[in-house]
Amino acid sequence: MTSLPPARCCTLGNLHEGEAQGEIRDIGKISTYFAYPPDKSATENAILILTDVIGHQFINAQLLADKFAANGYLVVMPDLFEGDTVPLNRPEGFKIMDWLQNHLPQHVEPIIDEVIKEMREKLGVKRIGGIGYCFGGRYVCRYLKPGTGKLEVAYTAHPTMVGPDELAGIEGPLSIAAAVKDFVFTTEKRHESEEILAKLDVPYQINLFSDVDHGFAVRCDLTQRRQKAAKEAAFTQAVQWFDLYLKE
Repeated sequence: MTSLPPARCCTLGNLHEGEAQGEIRDIGKISTYFAYPPDKSATENAILILTDVIGHQFINAQLLADKFAANGYLVVMPDLFEGDTVPLNRPEGFKIMDWLQNHLPQHVEPIIDEVIKEMREKLGVKRIGGIGYCFGGRYVCRYLKPGTGKLEVAYTAHPTMVGPDELAGIEGPLSIAAAVKDFVFTTEKRHESEEILAKLDVPYQINLFSDVDHGFAVRCDLTQRRQKAAKEAAFTQAVQWFDLYLKE
């Protein structure tokens, strides 16, 4: 794998302060967070956020969705886990690999498929950029197939569980934000990813951030100046990528 299975670091972090500006409503039976751009009619270009294991009701994720919306995108962030999310700073004894058995591609992809269908058929979205944080990183790679009704462009921060074949199978632009201290997307796995991407005829980018751990783009300690700066830079990286490759 070009990134390892989930570990304890996938659930650790800090709760951020703020008030969500979007709203939660259902797509079929899928609870989904929606955040709208200032011009609510500007929905042709949209972002689909595939979250980490803490899920779409996590305030940190909702605040990120709101920030992407403020940059001109409709943002759709579904519950990938049917309510079975992992608590932030999970309790002692929690076995994430046991939890994972109920959240494999055969469970997750029908949810993504239904949400994308809703976005394209009912919301009028023409181009979708995918964001995958941690757990979601695997799925933006699997869905990065422009021209197929899936994703046109993708960004992932500290991805988890991406297989070499999944990364090698991407067909569109991919941007990656990586932490220098990461027990899942390790230095070895990052270099392996670079070798795979170098062989593909697609635009790609890997930015490496010091002073941060796995999960920093969502759950870092904002009281620490360098961590906060890395989180903000990773967000800017994503916005610039989508402005370049998603908007036409």
